[in-house]
Amino acid sequence: MGQGLGIKSCDFQVAKNNEEHHTWAISSQRLIVRRGQSFTITLHFQSPVQPFLPALKKVALVAQTGLQPSKASGTQATFPVSALGDPKRWRAEVEESDASFWTVSVTAPVGAVIGHYLLLLQISGQSQHLLGQFTLLFNPWNREDAVFLRNEAQRREYLLDQNGLIFLGTADCIQEEPWDFGQFESDVMDLSLDLLGVDKQVEEWSQPAHVARVLGALLHTLKKKKVLPTPQTQDTQERALLNKRRGSAPILRQWLTGQGRPVYEGQAWVLAAVACTVLRSLGIPARVVTTFSSAQDTGGGLLVDEYYNEEGLQVGEGQRGRIWIFQTSTECWMTRPDLCQGFDGWQILHPKSLSADGVLGACDLVPVRAVKEGALELMPAVSDLFASVNASCVVWKCCEDGKLELTNFNTKYAGNNISTKVVGSDRCEDITQNYKYPAGSLQEREVLERVRKESLRYKKHSSIYPPSCELDDPLYLFLEVPSFLPLGEDAQLSVTLNNPGDQEKVVQLVTGAQAVYYNGVLATDLWRKKLSFRISANQVKKITTSLSFSSFEKNLPENSCLRLTSVATHSASSLSCFAQEDIAIGRPGLAVEMPEVAKQHRPLRASVRIHNSLGSPMKDCEVSIFGKGLIHRERRYRLSPVWPGETLHTWFQFTPAQLGQHRLTVEMDCDMFQNLTGHKSVTVVVPELSA
Repeated sequence: MGQGLGIKSCDFQVAKNNEEHHTWAISSQRLIVRRGQSFTITLHFQSPVQPFLPALKKVALVAQTGLQPSKASGTQATFPVSALGDPKRWRAEVEESDASFWTVSVTAPVGAVIGHYLLLLQISGQSQHLLGQFTLLFNPWNREDAVFLRNEAQRREYLLDQNGLIFLGTADCIQEEPWDFGQFESDVMDLSLDLLGVDKQVEEWSQPAHVARVLGALLHTLKKKKVLPTPQTQDTQERALLNKRRGSAPILRQWLTGQGRPVYEGQAWVLAAVACTVLRSLGIPARVVTTFSSAQDTGGGLLVDEYYNEEGLQVGEGQRGRIWIFQTSTECWMTRPDLCQGFDGWQILHPKSLSADGVLGACDLVPVRAVKEGALELMPAVSDLFASVNASCVVWKCCEDGKLELTNFNTKYAGNNISTKVVGSDRCEDITQNYKYPAGSLQEREVLERVRKESLRYKKHSSIYPPSCELDDPLYLFLEVPSFLPLGEDAQLSVTLNNPGDQEKVVQLVTGAQAVYYNGVLATDLWRKKLSFRISANQVKKITTSLSFSSFEKNLPENSCLRLTSVATHSASSLSCFAQEDIAIGRPGLAVEMPEVAKQHRPLRASVRIHNSLGSPMKDCEVSIFGKGLIHRERRYRLSPVWPGETLHTWFQFTPAQLGQHRLTVEMDCDMFQNLTGHKSVTVVVPELSA
């Protein structure tokens, strides 16, 4: 090379570069940098360079990625080491030099293809010398990058924070699930790029919108395949592990290696969390959002049917979709130069079944703004997402003779609450205003009218409002229930009937309870009660009932909620009154206590407390504690049974190793339930020096 000039070594200055590029948490051994930002390498020569200066005036670097790198596809670039480099292209210049080394600053353009790269040295157009490998990611810190975020706190939350919260439950009782996104675990970035490698359009990997759509489609496909079936002969411990849902990295590994168990079918919401992890690992800001309630599979229609029998129990499924109690999705942040102006910012990953369009056609990327404005003309998926947060439910009674009767129902609407984690805090933020205008506002009416006209134009859905039920002799029904039912406790519910007419009515009242999964699928019937009575003219009658937990304790599936319904039919009308409420089932609270600030390499003590409010002892208790930067590996402890009415109080000691904010998560399993979790954050600081 260079008629005798040789490279002794090339120092990629990994520690310094990765620190400056916010990738030090991924690796301290491999160079991982972000586009649009310079990194430095040092070339050490085998002999003094003075005799070779004429040749060194033509020195160049070559960066290439993909199986078939080429200049035309943007996957290969040859660029001189010169201070005159083009700022819009790959460039390099010497920052420091002497007779035996050069320190060179290298910068990838903000529009470069992401991925694993080879870096080569070329002198005078002759043979190339491999200097090493590095990985290039998107750069939310660079103003020119499509994924740029202005706010540093948001960058830390949506790129660098691995401790997430997923919000589940019901609109009236939002519950948090601690989640380890794990985007900085050693293999997650490589797994994400391996997954992206299924897409052969490597030249498009410069566009975050393309990358997000591909990853969303592939993850959705993997979830559908469920990898390998679980052997029926598995032991109790294996069955318990099936239900673990602590973080994205183990799920991502088992999906891509095909050597793990399938994702637990009752937890499809993990797809949103894993997608968030993959996007963050490649440098795309992302977050998980939960919608309470959400209309799914409506085909863009704004009316959803639900069917109940004469005893108030849900039966069958309508042709116009289903109302989910909650639904999670992934949002990612970027500009959208491929769309008309006004649709930059948060984009929703909207996976669907693989189509003739291939992988890319199996996932849409929909601007949140398009959903709010009802911009159905932008792309077909907008109508689906608009319906998911704006649809309303029509309830029908299925009579014994097979006829369907409309009920007088206080309409249930979708999109009551749309929430995500607050930036820099373990709290819930309501972002419903991002998706829809305030109910009853002029803007909401204008958007709904525009959507109605657009639907008529394409002859899709003529009606967007539920049918009205005007009665000559009405009866009004109201159902009051708690929003939260602690496991093991009885529920107090009341039904209020108002007869505003001038005639006495004979009323048949049926109140029932069912277990329903979060996706609106009926799990099982639990309880029902029938009453018949008279209600006088202009009378308000309130009936209070106690729903005993013991009556359905053994039949209540895990991860389900309680759906209470009440149906009243009176002698003067064939139109039934209907009311429905969903109740979240709350398990015993697991309280974790420890100081908010701890010192690095000094013992830290945490205590755990749980009270058994159940009517039975909690046996076979096992507690697991884990937390990156706090505990080297997960610890498990067997505990004695916790008897009814008693409180378990125990403590653990460990030594934090890493500085910064970390989360300790405690998980408890017993014979009564699995995956009971509690968590607490702590900031680890440098201890003061002794005097």
